Amino acid sequence: MDERAIAILGCGLIGESWAGLFAGHGYTVRCWDIDPLVARRAVAGATAIASDIVSTDRKAGKVTAADDLAEALTGASWAQENIVERVPEKQALYDQVFRLAASDLLIASSTSSLTWPELTSGVASPERILTAHPFNPPHLMPLVEIYAADRQAAERAESLFRSLDREPVFLNRPATGHIANRLSSALWREAVNIVAEGIADVEAVDRALVNGPGLRWAVVGAHMAYHLGGGEGGIRHYLAHLGPSQERRWADLGTPSLTPEVIETLVQGIEAETEGRPVQELASERDDAIRRILEALRHPKAGEPEA
Repeated sequence: MDERAIAILGCGLIGESWAGLFAGHGYTVRCWDIDPLVARRAVAGATAIASDIVSTDRKAGKVTAADDLAEALTGASWAQENIVERVPEKQALYDQVFRLAASDLLIASSTSSLTWPELTSGVASPERILTAHPFNPPHLMPLVEIYAADRQAAERAESLFRSLDREPVFLNRPATGHIANRLSSALWREAVNIVAEGIADVEAVDRALVNGPGLRWAVVGAHMAYHLGGGEGGIRHYLAHLGPSQERRWADLGTPSLTPEVIETLVQGIEAETEGRPVQELASERDDAIRRILEALRHPKAGEPEA
């Protein structure tokens, strides 16, 4: 087994991004997909990603497309699984991996909503499976949400992802949507409700978020934001004095339904906000902005005049 060899199983946008991230940090990456054309396309994209993130003190690892699953797994220490979000397909793949791979290879699923018990029910070696959900795109977003029932698997996962300059966060117990997607879903539910209730339109909601709490959340989390909002008394003071007003807001939040009318309103709102610009152009601008934000967070005093 080669600790620097990684198998990427499923090579859509997430798999391609993972492959580029691993390669950019010097790992040897072999890409496999049920569709060989998808795997070969991912090699080109991952190679470009790796060249963007490789540093001056290391060389990028090689990215290749594997002709079959056995080739992808040969000598690999880690398999990052990114196939369709359906348990039967994932479990069938896991069974194949366990037959073909070294006994100490771990499988990390990028699943965005499935839980560890769902993935491992009836599987021969559940301790070799963990969930490792990235935020999209993985090569830019530092977060990796991990649940591992086995302590050694958790330790290996933390060591691996820190070697990629990621920020691993561990769940105490499995939960649908993990942490970040639950938070994102709660926020978007109310964003949809605001539009559905006619409080504001799609663009206004997005602008309010980007220019308000979004800026704060790039620096501190939700709990810390309210702790700071309590002044010298911190969150204890905030909850004692403003807790009731918080509960009043919670009680007024909506539970919208995605009716045809609501869907059409959202679609028209996005069309107005984007003004016909293609998704790829918007995604590229987003990625460039994320890079600048990350750079500012990593080097907060860069560009300040010397005293």
